[in-house]
Amino acid sequence: MDLVQARQVALDAVLSASRVCQAVQRRLVAGAALEKGDKSPVTVADFAAQAVVSHHLGEAFGHVPLVGEEDAAALRDPANEAMKRGVLAAVGDVLPGLTEEQVLAAIDRGTYEGGPEGMHFTLDPIDGTKGFLRMDQYAVALALIDEGEVVMGVLGCPNLPVADGADEKGCLFSAHKGAGATMRTLDDTAERAVTVSTEAELAAARFCESVEKAHTNQSHSGRVAELLGITQPPYRIDSQCKYAAVARGDASIYLRLPTKPGYVEKIWDHAAGWAVVTEAGGQVTDVYGKPLDFGRGRRLEDNKGVITTNGRFHDEVVAAVRKVLEL
Repeated sequence: MDLVQARQVALDAVLSASRVCQAVQRRLVAGAALEKGDKSPVTVADFAAQAVVSHHLGEAFGHVPLVGEEDAAALRDPANEAMKRGVLAAVGDVLPGLTEEQVLAAIDRGTYEGGPEGMHFTLDPIDGTKGFLRMDQYAVALALIDEGEVVMGVLGCPNLPVADGADEKGCLFSAHKGAGATMRTLDDTAERAVTVSTEAELAAARFCESVEKAHTNQSHSGRVAELLGITQPPYRIDSQCKYAAVARGDASIYLRLPTKPGYVEKIWDHAAGWAVVTEAGGQVTDVYGKPLDFGRGRRLEDNKGVITTNGRFHDEVVAAVRKVLEL
């Protein structure tokens, strides 16, 4: 497959899905008094984003399967008729003319199990559920895996400032093997190269971690920072936007440390971010310093946790994490 073409198709698909997510937020989340635990808006956006991305990929690369987070079984249940109507309306905003069955079939393309052979895409239609509901950070994350290796990734970050501290929001990050990483805004096709921070002093490094405590052990992260002599407060943001922050140098370290025994990370939570950070010059491993193995199916079965850095002090960070986790 031509990776230049694949990246362009992926950019178009993720941009369309990002527009869908923004529309759902405006219509169903902004200003709404959602009851605690009500995830219906993000569920609508999840299904719609997967349908949009899957349809784009099917049109261009129908022979390449998709590892997705969703299937359409719930939408075929008559009890969820209202949700299905919401999904169809959201998809219709960017892909008018698709029939109900075409939308459901596009969602169902995401049931592939992955593995070490051949080529497949992997998609997280909305990474950062709670960030989405808070009108904060979330990402549409799409990657291409070939023979177990991530060779292309696109991150749509609709709420991420175009530069650290800027007012304008909405970014698309992309990378393919050997070509570096780039960023553009949602409204401008002009791309610029992004590279990781050149910070070489650990004490001056800034690290980011998940906002949600369920996603990383923040107390362990604090002990790691203390061991490394890092005094800056952590940069806490949701979703694979953390990978984007490291890729363009907003932060130098991203820690996703295990929160419970036996938890195994999903490939769609890391593949696109891995591509963007590594092509931007960074390094990504698990807490043992092992490369992430995307060829084991839908999960990172051979890995535990994730450590992402600008690459200049990766070994020191791994050593500190292992000491704190007593590995």
